[in-house]
Amino acid sequence: MLLLFYLSSGLFLGWSLGANDASNIFGTAVGSRMLRFKTAAIVGSIFVVLGAVISGKGTTNTLTQLGAINQLAGSFTVALAAGFTVFWMTRLRLPVSTSQAIVGAIIGWNLFAGKPSDLNALAKITTTWVASPVLAAVVSMGLYKLFSALSRVFKVHLFALDAYTRLGLLLAGAFGAYSLGANNIANVMGVFVPVSPFTSIPIGSGLEFSGTQQLFLLGSLAIGMGMLTYSRRVIATVGEGVLKLTPQAALVVVLSEGLVLFLFASHGLKQWLMAHHLPSFPLVPLSSSQVVVGAVVGIGLVHGGRNIRYRLLGKIASGWVTTPIMALIISFLALFFLQNVFNQPVYQP
Repeated sequence: MLLLFYLSSGLFLGWSLGANDASNIFGTAVGSRMLRFKTAAIVGSIFVVLGAVISGKGTTNTLTQLGAINQLAGSFTVALAAGFTVFWMTRLRLPVSTSQAIVGAIIGWNLFAGKPSDLNALAKITTTWVASPVLAAVVSMGLYKLFSALSRVFKVHLFALDAYTRLGLLLAGAFGAYSLGANNIANVMGVFVPVSPFTSIPIGSGLEFSGTQQLFLLGSLAIGMGMLTYSRRVIATVGEGVLKLTPQAALVVVLSEGLVLFLFASHGLKQWLMAHHLPSFPLVPLSSSQVVVGAVVGIGLVHGGRNIRYRLLGKIASGWVTTPIMALIISFLALFFLQNVFNQPVYQP
């Protein structure tokens, strides 16, 4: 029972991620009225579980380098601090970064435990906070121009175009959800990996269901529940707030987001690029909120940036700045409270 209690904070963080971040995969599709919320949430929850269990290990190592939490009570507190931060920002209708929340909470644990934060890992993570929305904007602009050129070459009837767009949004959203699970499960369960209580389960000849994959399964199921139960608030902000999107532009945004998340999550792609002496992307958990906002802004820039709601964009960006600071403070105070009031060891010296 104590184990389930400690893991509950990771499940709460996963639910918060599903409510805030994961639905950004389909936010533009729902906002453009091309997909129903229920359809998007069901498809997204299925593929986010597949992505987490099959391909979720790559980005976890980066968070472990930043701070390897060595007590289960410490992992519980860090995940709880990050989850509370994301939940509160969701209540304010802001698409904040779960990645930033967990990084801030881990640094809070490092400060409390008197352990140094790995500056190389921190620099790698914070660099992607800037690079990922910029890259998403560039990819979005390129894809939008490509699709526009193809639509001029291939004349498609309006009704056929509508059907193709709906199918494209569904497929691109499934791919985006898979990429999100692979990239962001580290934010949910990464702090529990160094102290994982699960052992591997043999499932066939030479195959096993590892303890880490069991953690990822639990966390991704929580993400799916967050998508299904509490994600409408942020969908309204992302899907309709920053920029009014056409259905075709929404397809470009969803596809751009999925591609960027996949680039920073795929261990196989990284190995292939390195084997061919090509530059590769670091395996870092990104914020789907930052990526989708970058992709939406890219569409706006193609049209000269006239219709972008910069005031709302500034409000969203302010949430990205305050999130890690808020998570760090909550984490530090919660660790102090748990150790000194409940006498629970939150770190090993």
